Amino acid sequence: MSGVPRLLLAIGDPNGIGPEIAVKAVAELGTAAPVVVGDRHVVEPYAARAGLTLREAAPGATAAPGVCDLVDVGALAPSELAVGEVSAAAGAATIAYASAAIRLAVGGGYTGVVACPHSETAVHRAGIYFAGYPPLIAELTGTRADQVFLMLVGGGMRIAHVTLHERLAGSLARLTPELVIEAGLALHRTLLAMGVTHPRIGVFGINPHAGEGGLFGEDDSRVTEPAVAALRDRGVRVDGPTGADILLGGDRDADAYLAMYHDQGHIPIKTLAGRTAAAVTIGAGGPFASVGHGPAFDIAGQGIADPSAVLAALRLLAPIPQEA
Repeated sequence: MSGVPRLLLAIGDPNGIGPEIAVKAVAELGTAAPVVVGDRHVVEPYAARAGLTLREAAPGATAAPGVCDLVDVGALAPSELAVGEVSAAAGAATIAYASAAIRLAVGGGYTGVVACPHSETAVHRAGIYFAGYPPLIAELTGTRADQVFLMLVGGGMRIAHVTLHERLAGSLARLTPELVIEAGLALHRTLLAMGVTHPRIGVFGINPHAGEGGLFGEDDSRVTEPAVAALRDRGVRVDGPTGADILLGGDRDADAYLAMYHDQGHIPIKTLAGRTAAAVTIGAGGPFASVGHGPAFDIAGQGIADPSAVLAALRLLAPIPQEA
C-alpha cells in the first residue's frame, strides 16, 4: 500500500543508544513511524526486544503497527559492532547512515531526515572531518556551505547560529554582514514554513552589550548592525543587535533568535531543554534534524534509553514542508 511520504531516521552511532531510541520511536509512533536507516544486524536485536518485525523499506510504503521499515546500509561489519565503545568503524558508519538518509530524501519519496546521536570523537577517529551536520548536508544537497545553518529548538525557544563548531577566534574572523544576512534569511524562511505568519527575530550582538557603541569593540558596528539594516530592507522583522543576556533576560517575545557563535545559542537552549532539545539544519531546501544529546555509551544496549529527544525531533519536522 502507498501512503503519505515519511521521515527517515538515521540510527547515529551504532555503539550508542541511537539504535535503541530509533526502534522505541517507531514503536511509539505506530502508523506515523519514520523509516529507519542503519544496518540490519545492529537494529534487529532492539526491534525484537520491542516486538517489531523488520521490513525492507520502500518509498511510499505505509507505516504499520508492529513493523519497523528499514533501509539496510551495510556500513558496519557485524564483527565491528562493539556496544558501549568509541570506535572508528562506528564513526564511519554513523556518517554513512546519515549520508544515505540525506541522499534518499534529496532523491524524493521522503519528507526529511532525523539523526540519532553521534560521537564526534568516533567520527574523527575514522579520519572524517566533521563540523556538525550543516556542512555535510550542504555538500550532499549541492548547497553553498555559507547558506546552511543550525537552529536549536527547545525550552520554548528557537535559536539559529551564524557560525557553529569551530574555535571562537575562527568564528569571529568569519563573521561578515553577508553571512549574518544569509542566516537571518534562512531563519525567516524556516519560521514561515513552520507556520509563523509574521516572524520576528532577535539578533544577538557579537560583543557584550552589542559593543556598547564602540566601548567594547567595533565588531558589531562592522558586522551585525549593517546586517540587521539589510534584513529590514528585505522585509524581515528583526530586533537588535542587542546583547544576548539582555534579549534572553527580558520578555523573550521574539519567534526566534540569531546567535553569532556556538555557545551563545547552545547554552540557553541546553539550560532550559537539556537533552530534549532538537537541532534543525536550515537553508538546505529540506528538513533535517538531530537530537541535542550524545550517544550515552555508558547505558547503550541496556534497554533504558529515553527516546524523548528523538520523538521531539520527529514531531518537530513533521509539519515542515520540503521548501523550508
